[in-house]
Amino acid sequence: MNVIGRLTIRNLKVYFRDKISVFFSFLSVIIIISLYALFLGNVQVESIKSQVGGINGIRYLVDSWIMAGVIASNTVTVTLGALGTMVDDIQKDIFQDFMVSPINRRQIVAGYILSSLIVGITMSIVVFIAAELYIVAYGGKILSFNLTLKILGVILACVFSSASMVFFVATFIKTNSAFGTVSTVIGTIIGFVAGIYIPIGALPEGVQKAVKILPISVGVTLLRQIFTKDALSIVFKDAPAEYLNSYMETQGIQIRISGNIVSERTIIAILIISGIIFFALSVFRLLKYKKH
Repeated sequence: MNVIGRLTIRNLKVYFRDKISVFFSFLSVIIIISLYALFLGNVQVESIKSQVGGINGIRYLVDSWIMAGVIASNTVTVTLGALGTMVDDIQKDIFQDFMVSPINRRQIVAGYILSSLIVGITMSIVVFIAAELYIVAYGGKILSFNLTLKILGVILACVFSSASMVFFVATFIKTNSAFGTVSTVIGTIIGFVAGIYIPIGALPEGVQKAVKILPISVGVTLLRQIFTKDALSIVFKDAPAEYLNSYMETQGIQIRISGNIVSERTIIAILIISGIIFFALSVFRLLKYKKH
């Protein structure tokens, strides 16, 4: 096994050994699901009933919508949690020892980012499976094979983009206490950024513009499009087209930038390009790393 592989496995073992860290990586997801179960779900169900009048498929639609947001949020919080290993190494000077060792710096950086990507992809797929089981358990339908493949592809793109962005953020953090504070802040605001607590379309126009520039916001839009496709056709089958369009824009199932609806290909391109940019910036920062 090469150096990158050994470093990646080492980082994975360190992360999963700390059960508290793993738990806090999922904390924002747990909070979102709890709030949904307590009142957010009922609020959405009643809102849709007032628009379409019927009840067929509404729970299926709302469950699909919220689970897409949960998966998107997970790609951010879990990858950030996995990077806690790097911050801990920096605080304990283990990272500095790595940097002065014969190991190439690029290999060290690759070990951290690969372990974060593996954790993010693995945990997001686990959450996706759990989400599907939840939706089916409450009367929804399981996604078709083709739609499942699309979801997995979007998850990979979201994890890559999210991991690169939080990796860049983590390069500025030198202590565990600072990392804990940043994790708490990101875990708190991710529900708003993903349009879960308050739908993106219900936010003030200025806030909408700010939120829409974040890759995770367009990523969750694509996940929602795929997750809710079947449920939308059931709930809005007899409703006027303007009701459906209004609902999709308000709930962030489709998103407009400069007046134009953003296509699936554009969303994937945004996720991949943002991931490449922030990954490059992160690598540059760590290759130039000096102990302060």
